[in-house]
Amino acid sequence: MLLTERHLEIFVALAEEEHFGSAALRVGITQPPLSQGLRRLETLLGVRLFDRDRGVTLTDEGSLLLPHALRALAALTELREAGAREQADGRRLRLGLAPEVPARVAAAVAAAPVRAGERSRIAVTTAPTVTLLSETAAGRLDLAVIRHPAVLHGLAADRVVLFPSWILSPADQHPGAGGTARRLPVAVRPRDEAPAAHDLFVDTLASRGRRVETLVVSDERAGLALVAAGQAVLVTADETLAADGVERVKATDPPLPLRLRVVWDARRPDCEWTARTAQLVVEALSLQAAK
Repeated sequence: MLLTERHLEIFVALAEEEHFGSAALRVGITQPPLSQGLRRLETLLGVRLFDRDRGVTLTDEGSLLLPHALRALAALTELREAGAREQADGRRLRLGLAPEVPARVAAAVAAAPVRAGERSRIAVTTAPTVTLLSETAAGRLDLAVIRHPAVLHGLAADRVVLFPSWILSPADQHPGAGGTARRLPVAVRPRDEAPAAHDLFVDTLASRGRRVETLVVSDERAGLALVAAGQAVLVTADETLAADGVERVKATDPPLPLRLRVVWDARRPDCEWTARTAQLVVEALSLQAAK
């Protein structure tokens, strides 16, 4: 036998009504099924809940267990209400974004399904590409915008979208001022966050005969601080990233675009909805890249 919600309802109704007929009426059943339900509950719990010799009164064990039954019923009610809210509000889109995605692009991507009429609530997570791939494969994310290239491990992906980038360097050492900025290390995020994308970036710099030194930073804000301090250069796709004493030039020799791609798990039961939403996200990315 399994403990059911009806067992708990019978227990609470009898404890509060102290009468089999009134309790049966409250639960919405007749008295015989109510008595049977009580006997089954007592068998499941291994205790006697009520003393029938003096009307219907709780035993000591029943008094101890009643608060637990009340909390269990309240939790079940809360669960049903939460499910009803989820259904009324539409489904939740769990979206992952790599930290390199510029703020304006992130905003456009998150807004795209809503603007297209999708009744979805958006939950946004920012994490390194490797983490986003793992979370998407595990079903904890519906979609993710990752850096390309990356090993997809069976995930579906749309086309690669390229975003132009800028080189930020100390104002008195920018590439146009005698090229001294090229001797400064390049501030980069840890390689293990996106190994393939990191290696492509470094290899592209090295292909032009440049001596490449890197300096690991936690994020672009930290990188910008080092640039302002004259200790590094930074390549960014965020056109709003700026500071006093920092020079900005377009990365054209060589081009160092930020490559972004949308991934999802096409093996999931709701893969058609996910694929449609992914297309909306890709279109938003493409529009932002064209600006």
